[in-house]
Amino acid sequence: MRVKFIGVLLMIVIVTSLNSCSTNSTTTPNTSASSQSGVSYTYTSFEIETMNLINSHRVSIGLKALEQNNYISFKSEEHDNYMIANNVVNHDDFTNRSQNIMDVLGAKNVGENIAYNYNTPQSVLDAWLNSPMHKQYIEGDFTHFGISVRVNAEGKKYYTNIFVKI
Repeated sequence: MRVKFIGVLLMIVIVTSLNSCSTNSTTTPNTSASSQSGVSYTYTSFEIETMNLINSHRVSIGLKALEQNNYISFKSEEHDNYMIANNVVNHDDFTNRSQNIMDVLGAKNVGENIAYNYNTPQSVLDAWLNSPMHKQYIEGDFTHFGISVRVNAEGKKYYTNIFVKI
């Protein structure tokens, strides 16, 4: 099954900056799209504003707004916590994270943007849109998304934004 994710390995090689993206896809979902796993997630105003800005951008260029999904945000939060605990900014374990989302939600495609140390939702969105790889996911063929923004002990923000097509 990991053979399907060779594209992800190439993305990991590209991940040398503090802000980067990954993608993972499969052609058939493993479970029904209606499965939401019952996970609850409490969004901060910062996360809500970031999601609203992403959707406003998508709508402004003729794309559909993405639906927020608590499970995807939960997986994003797990990755933020990992990056903070390990003092890294990377896509470690993206293959397993995306496979889990495919298994639980029946996703067909998963992409991920991360960022570090942007102080406002607009500044992180601007940085992502100015990067062709990040922009590709924001403007991609996705239906749902989740986000987590967590702050380390020094006050630096870590972002994980996962995009999913169900």
